[in-house]
Amino acid sequence: GTTRYMVSVEDADNGTIKVSPTRASKGSTVTINVPPDEGYELGSLTITDSKGNELPLTDQGDGKFTFIMPAGKVEVKAAFTEEVKISPFRDVPTDAYYYEAVKWAQKKGITGGIGDGLFGPNQPCTRAQIVTFLWRAAGSPTDAYYAKAVAWAVENGITTGTGDGKFSPDATCTRAQSVTFLFRAIGKLVDSKAEFSDVLTDSYYANAVAWAVENGITNGIGDGLFGPDNSCTRAQIVTFLFRAYQGK
Repeated sequence: GTTRYMVSVEDADNGTIKVSPTRASKGSTVTINVPPDEGYELGSLTITDSKGNELPLTDQGDGKFTFIMPAGKVEVKAAFTEEVKISPFRDVPTDAYYYEAVKWAQKKGITGGIGDGLFGPNQPCTRAQIVTFLWRAAGSPTDAYYAKAVAWAVENGITTGTGDGKFSPDATCTRAQSVTFLFRAIGKLVDSKAEFSDVLTDSYYANAVAWAVENGITNGIGDGLFGPDNSCTRAQIVTFLFRAYQGK
């Protein structure tokens, strides 16, 4: 039979090391997943063979790495360090409620900001921007602006436009429209109802708001209100996306 060698893991503080498989034959690919605890990041990751030689790693992204198994056992070591918060944009403070969401969106290629090192968190989000954010979050190519994104959104039932054969790309998105776009993209009907005094049960966005609340995407704007007709800012929409796509 084929000889399989052990892949041993040294315990690490402030993070987890997972390997698959834990025993592998020479020449096979071994995958390492190293998710850090909240507030920490991967500082170093090394794989050594039975003679103490370090093996080359391939970074697969999202905290996953691979290496080719040698003819002998190997040891995996990782160290996690406290995360140093560095904002990708000058107008996004590290203590803002949307900081993690913006950092995630920038890293995923969902947004590159508005230029000159700015994100424009308080600017209203247009319909073109929001479907483009959704399109990119869904893993679609990022080499075009909103034309392909709108086509994708229409094809997937996320929007039918604003009537008369128009999409109105430059119109500002409301909170109701934003959460409805998101719901139609990845949401599912829930049994609960939205407990907001400004969300009528027969409104087109009632199911979307109920889903968003149940899944921790939004808690409204306070005082028992959702603010469906309020403009949705760029900070709010990437936060909606971030909360909706966590774990997906």
